[in-house]
Parts: sequence; C-alpha cells; structure tokens
Amino acid sequence: MNLQDKRVMVMRCERYEVNMIKTILQEGLQPWGGIEHFVKPGQRVLLKVNLLMAKKPEEVTTTHPAVVQAVTELVQAAQGQVVIGDSPGGPFTKALLQRVYRRTGMEGVANATGVELNWDFGAVERPNPEGKILKTLTLGKFIDDADVIINLPKLKTHGMTKMTGGVKNMFGAIPGLIKAEYHLNMQDINDFSNVLIDIALATAPDLTITDGIIGMEGEGPSGGKSIELNTLLISSNPFAIDVAVAELVKIKQDKIPTIKAAGERGQVALLNEIELLGTPLQELQPTEFASPDISYSAKLLERFLPNFVAQWVTRALKPKPIFDPEICIQCGDCIRSCPPQIITRMEKGVKADLDKCIRCFCCQELCPKKAVSIQRPLLGRLLFRKQK
Repeated sequence: MNLQDKRVMVMRCERYEVNMIKTILQEGLQPWGGIEHFVKPGQRVLLKVNLLMAKKPEEVTTTHPAVVQAVTELVQAAQGQVVIGDSPGGPFTKALLQRVYRRTGMEGVANATGVELNWDFGAVERPNPEGKILKTLTLGKFIDDADVIINLPKLKTHGMTKMTGGVKNMFGAIPGLIKAEYHLNMQDINDFSNVLIDIALATAPDLTITDGIIGMEGEGPSGGKSIELNTLLISSNPFAIDVAVAELVKIKQDKIPTIKAAGERGQVALLNEIELLGTPLQELQPTEFASPDISYSAKLLERFLPNFVAQWVTRALKPKPIFDPEICIQCGDCIRSCPPQIITRMEKGVKADLDKCIRCFCCQELCPKKAVSIQRPLLGRLLFRKQK
C-alpha cells in the first residue's frame, strides 16, 4: 500500500468476460508499470476477495469470479503464486468455506487456473502500536502468510457504514466470529470506522481493484438490488479508491463514515485530493443510486439533551431489524452471527431483543433468504435525512 500515491484508474467494462477484464486491467495497470510492479516471481500473492456469504455471482454480493480469474491470470503471468481467500461472515470453518467457495464461483476459478484456495483457519496476534483503537490485531494466518495482498472489493452499499469498499473489505482479514466481537466492542459507528481503518493500515494491501461492473444499491451488503455501473477501478491506495467510488455513485464523501474518519486521520478523503486517470467518472455515473440512511450514535443528541432523555429518544430514532417469519427458514445463521447473542428461535421464525440490539445488522447482512429488513423510523428519517 502506497498512501502517498493518490492515483485512481477508472475503466469502463461492461461484461463479466475474463479475457476482456484481463485486457482492461493490463491497460489500467500501465501507469504503475503493470502487475509486475506489485508481484515478483515466486511471491505468495493473496487475492483478498469479498466472500461475505454463499451467494451466486449474479446475486452481486461477492466479488465476481470473472474478475478474480482475470487477476489470477495476470499474477500467474508475473510468476506469482496465487491463493484466493477471505473470512466470510459467521464461523470460520471448512464446511462453511467449502460451500462459499463453490457457490460464489471461487472453486471454479481454482479449477480453471490451478491456484490454491485458502484452507488455513489459523489466527495470529500482531502488535499494532500505530492503531487508534486496535493496538493488537487478531488476523487470519492466511493474511499473515502473504507476501503480496491484492484487495478485490465488491462495490456495494452497506446498512451500517453506507458503503463497503477497499477499506472495509479488509475486515475479512479478521477470522470468523472475532469480527462479531469487534462489532460488540465498538458499537459506535465512528469507533467501528476507526477499527476498519486500523485494520486496513495494518494489513496494507499492495493493490486494490474494485469490482463495480455490476454493483449493489439499496439495502446492501446482501439484501440490495443490482445496478449496472460498468466500472473497474485500480489504485495502490484503498482510501483513494473509496473516494472515487463514492463520487461514482454520487454520495458525498463526508457521508461515508470510513472516509470521514480517514480524513480526520490524515488520509485521503476528498475528491480534489486524488488524481483520476482513465475514463471520466461523469461518463459512468448512474442517473440514480439508492444508498441506505445510516444511524450515527446518540452523541449528537447528548449535546442538546440530558443523557437519559437522549438515550430514550435515540432508541426511538434508531433503525432496527425486522424478521419476516413467512420467509425465514430458521437456518440459524443470524443467531450464530449476532454479536450480542440476542436472537432466538420462535415456533415460526426468530425474534430479537431490540433493547439489546447494537444495530450492526449482521443478521440482515448474513440472511441467505433476505428475511431480515431494516426498518428506519419516519422521525429518524426526517431528523437525519439522507444527504448525498
């Protein structure tokens, strides 16, 4: 990762066709000297994909296998040794990962190219003295073992952080349910955003390529709708690429908590701080792009109201998960992945103790059937209405 390099290459790409993507990426990497600038012969190169859950590629929840295969072939041409990996939501186990690899198309990429899928479930403790919140990190060993990390996020909205991009994709470096612990311990969106920045800075991906050919709008990162954006983006700086993505989908950078927190820590956070190369963003911007309202902490109200009143009002204003018993199949994914463990099975469907809900929306994020929706109270929408 080169934080001084603020270049972002923007490229039009209209189809998930491996050879087309490969050609476009080869051209897009030229300002950096090609993939060979990042990958040397014999290096172990981790493709850190987004494998949130076992969804098919057309459900636009995970990094598309055509993008992964194109990058794989570029790395192989540079004589790098590729391993594809991520820690999906939920327990970090072989049974879960096997299903995720198969359904997301990663198994197909491995079969077509002969590369390795990560099966190492180990964890390592890494000191992080420069971290703002996390002074020690628990990382998946597959992250620690990599000589080079190529970060391959999917362009999506997110119910908690508004957008998931290059910075947030590195949250998958944290293995299994330890991610739930981070959610539980950092319930304030500003604290959680700084945790994501701590992780991104500590893992330091060498190259970020964002899959925005078909993205997700609305209630992401798994329950939204697909939208054609026809875009691939490249940068050696994940903070810079997220700023460009925000501009592409016409969201003000300071409305995305990770970008706002990055700016407060001296990282790129404004459009005029980055150098855009390639296709002008204006040619690729959609006419409309739906992004979710997000909930900041009660601290804003605490400036004006007594603490106990602010807390009561905040509970009334906060969005909350709603579980549809007609759709729910009682698979238990939400129960296992809930950081505060406040979801229980009912005779039909499930129920959450909303008084103890921390609004991380892991339940909505990981529901395989979209049985969980986020209800945003009218008063909250009026007071904290969406500003793009």
